[in-house]
Amino acid sequence: MSHTFRVDLRGIIDLLSHHLYSSPRVYVRELLQNAVDAITARRELDPSCPAEVTITCGAELRITDTGVGLTETEVHELLSTLGRTSKRDDLGFAREGFLGQFGVGMLSCFLVASSVTVITRSARGGPGVRWEADSSGNYTVSVVDGDVAVGTTVVLTASRGNEHWLETDVVRPLVSDYGDLLPAVVTLDGSAVTRGLRPWDDEDADLSGYCEQIFGFTPFEAIPIEVEAAGLTGVAFVLPSGVHPGTRQTHRVYLKRMLVGDNVEGLLPDWAYFVRCVVDASSIRPTASRESLYQDEMLLAVREELGEQIRDWLIRLDAIEPRRAGELLAAHHLGIKSLARSDDEMLRLVERWLPFETTDGPIPLRQFRRKHGAILYIPDVDEFHQLAPVAAAQGLGLVNAGYAYDLELLNRLSALDGPSIARRVAPTELLAALADPEPDVETALRLRLSEGAAALDRHDCDAVIRDFDPVSLPALLISNAEQQRKLDTEQTAEEVVDPLWAELLGQLTADSGSARPEQLVLNCRNPLVQRLARLTDPALVELTLESLYVHAVLQARRAMRPKDTAALNRSFLELLDRAVGGK
Repeated sequence: MSHTFRVDLRGIIDLLSHHLYSSPRVYVRELLQNAVDAITARRELDPSCPAEVTITCGAELRITDTGVGLTETEVHELLSTLGRTSKRDDLGFAREGFLGQFGVGMLSCFLVASSVTVITRSARGGPGVRWEADSSGNYTVSVVDGDVAVGTTVVLTASRGNEHWLETDVVRPLVSDYGDLLPAVVTLDGSAVTRGLRPWDDEDADLSGYCEQIFGFTPFEAIPIEVEAAGLTGVAFVLPSGVHPGTRQTHRVYLKRMLVGDNVEGLLPDWAYFVRCVVDASSIRPTASRESLYQDEMLLAVREELGEQIRDWLIRLDAIEPRRAGELLAAHHLGIKSLARSDDEMLRLVERWLPFETTDGPIPLRQFRRKHGAILYIPDVDEFHQLAPVAAAQGLGLVNAGYAYDLELLNRLSALDGPSIARRVAPTELLAALADPEPDVETALRLRLSEGAAALDRHDCDAVIRDFDPVSLPALLISNAEQQRKLDTEQTAEEVVDPLWAELLGQLTADSGSARPEQLVLNCRNPLVQRLARLTDPALVELTLESLYVHAVLQARRAMRPKDTAALNRSFLELLDRAVGGK
């Protein structure tokens, strides 16, 4: 046995009116929407009919349109039935060309009104009809005696505490916001409020000024955009300066010339976070509250197409105005890099114009390739900053690939142009490029190293003697990642109780060699290292070596281990003690 749902109309009104919409201000949008839909319907019967919406404010708010009007039957069907979109279609309010879709807009009036009165007469004939409803869910329908003009008048009586929502000073900016582009003449208390013409359709329009008015910035460029399948036209404004990629990407969206919202998300791909759009569309679906867009296949197609149009503009800009293209990339490099990860043309644009951090300063990759042939890179920012001065002094070019997307872009370049174009440089390669010291200096230093070996043994570090620039750098710390993993594995094996697991870990480290995970490269050109070679006090030799090691750790910006911190404190205090005349 089947049953029909029972609906508490007062509860439904409360749910939709107070929870569907984010603010009472949307009642103005819904009234304008109903008026324009009515005018659209009447023009199908009489294309010459006026398109006028008149609003007056006072103790009550009154809005009158020259639309198609309603018969008594239609009043019951459209004003007193929720969500009956199929019935709306049967009565001639087909979705194509109409703003409303859900049949719940009139309920938004109860956000501010205690009662709503509709006086209407249909262009199809019949007498005038009055529909009166209150916020408790009760309504009456009656025939109006006397002559009633074709169209509809809606009268709102404010509920207690909401009187200000019906005042002229509040209503005027709301009408201007929501209805600015509507194809109807909208007047408020006798003066026109809306312009009716979309700015991007006006050849004489100042789009930069429009962007300043809407978004508050002067655009780098205003790009016309269009997606025919969605009936979408508009303009994309490029921000003149960089913004954080995490910044919310919001746009001003109109649907059939009615404003959906100023902060609509999801219209562009994530990489285009530096672009703000104003668009009007006819085939994008809004949510039931009409304050955001419905995530469906049409919106995905629009997002992809608009992304392609912005990308094509970037490529044209590079061809026509390369200097401006370089300025744009410098301002919005993260978004452009993100796009270049999957787009070959954008990758070439990045290669030509976007500066990368290198040992030659910030220069584009193509310029770096012309000078050095291949792109040798280091994928860690701190490691690059440690090795860059030494590499530059030896004439070795390095690229810092430690920032967002850099490594992916270099890998794509290698895939396109061959593996020899870009490759990672191991710190040990830099060590091989450093010169050997003079034999007598090396002999003296090796003797000192044997005397102070305990200092470096405590830190699992080997000492290497080299001759290199800059002279001001006494020592350089080079890490061996493979040996560091071996050491970590050995330490884990010592802590493991399960003998089978310990044996497996032992096999993993069996063939990894005996070199230590770090090497302290002493610079024989440095005066401090030269004086170290002449020391005769073994204790002072050990103290100096440990101080040089700690200094190199700090220079490398490597995380300090507890024993490193202890060594820093110990060496500093002992050197200070010697300086003030202690032992």
